[in-house]
Amino acid sequence: MKKKNSVLINGKIKKFNKILKIAPDKSLSLRALMLASQCIGVSKIKNLLKSEDVLNCLKALKTLGVKIVKRNNIYLVYGNGLNSFKINKKITKIFVGNSGTTARLLSGLLSTHTSKFYLYGDQSMNKRDMSRIIEPLEKIGCFFYPKKKMTLPLTIEGTSMPLAQNHIENRGSAQVKSSILLSALSTPGVTTIEEKKISRNHTEIFLNKISANIKIKKLKEGNLISLKGQKNLFAFNYEIGSDPSSAAFLIVLTLLTPGAKSTIPGVICNATRIKYIQILKKMNANIKIKNLRRDSNSGELLGSIVTSSSILKPITVSKDIGTVIDELPILFVVASLTKGISKFKSISELAHKESSRADEMKKILTQAGIKCKNTKDSMTIYGRNKIESKKKFILVKTKDDHRICMSSIILS
Repeated sequence: MKKKNSVLINGKIKKFNKILKIAPDKSLSLRALMLASQCIGVSKIKNLLKSEDVLNCLKALKTLGVKIVKRNNIYLVYGNGLNSFKINKKITKIFVGNSGTTARLLSGLLSTHTSKFYLYGDQSMNKRDMSRIIEPLEKIGCFFYPKKKMTLPLTIEGTSMPLAQNHIENRGSAQVKSSILLSALSTPGVTTIEEKKISRNHTEIFLNKISANIKIKKLKEGNLISLKGQKNLFAFNYEIGSDPSSAAFLIVLTLLTPGAKSTIPGVICNATRIKYIQILKKMNANIKIKNLRRDSNSGELLGSIVTSSSILKPITVSKDIGTVIDELPILFVVASLTKGISKFKSISELAHKESSRADEMKKILTQAGIKCKNTKDSMTIYGRNKIESKKKFILVKTKDDHRICMSSIILS
């Protein structure tokens, strides 16, 4: 059982001018490991994030027979090609911890492997919705047991004859899209995804980098993604950039601290990951991206994010919510400390993260004296530029959700 800790934060931070180093990106760390397991040869991954989610993904792949060795801080993944997991049991038990990305993306890979796999997570993960990937993966021919159960633990029975399908992705979920694409790698024929709501495109960029047969066509609304399966993929060298979602918290801290300035180098500046910066700029934030370049190693855009404290104005956010899903809690904090009414619409996807994030943030902000109104799909925040709470202490129950924890720390 995990040891629980409590942290007391007392006192405001003073102005600063710092160069800040941010941890490597989790989304790319997980994708690098999983895709390397499906390539032929030894892939070398530099700057892998050593977080619990990533280490649980690494252990899961080892359980599936993938050899992974760490040498001089470089992870070597010995891939044997598509559908090359080595199974020596009737049912293989796989622990995914708290990682929804591992659970959903790995399910895509397992869906075309003729064996049974028992997936389970920690207490928080076992409450999260899996129906979103069950439906498209059963469509290609695999099975999930028990029937009609929509949360982990679940047993996946892969199919030896997957059928290419046309999928419609209207949730704005990168995990659903990526799960389908990873399944499509071993599926004969052309799998298509009509992406109605734009979400993170790391998987598409990564598959293009390793020469998978993937094509993306822009539609009037969204994208049409097609992938021709059963093409051999080969080992790669990959270096992971700094996490823009982690950078968001320190960017906001800089904006809200009078006289502060920060520079964060080497951040992934993929357009589907820095939408929150566009939102902050519309709020009058002084943020500049410098030294922007396309990284030849990963295919991702990298840059330095330079931020100065700013007097902000309220905003209404309603479009491309899927691209700011992880940054919404910290944007709620910004809105609460910005005088005026800010509105966030089409946010129902927040309820399917580690916690029901809009509800949890409302509890925290209400304790701080900030008025909030929530519906199933929206949040309205009546911001104030000064907190005047009658409470001496604000108690935050993070629900094992790091975004809630980190947003609360910045608010403190």
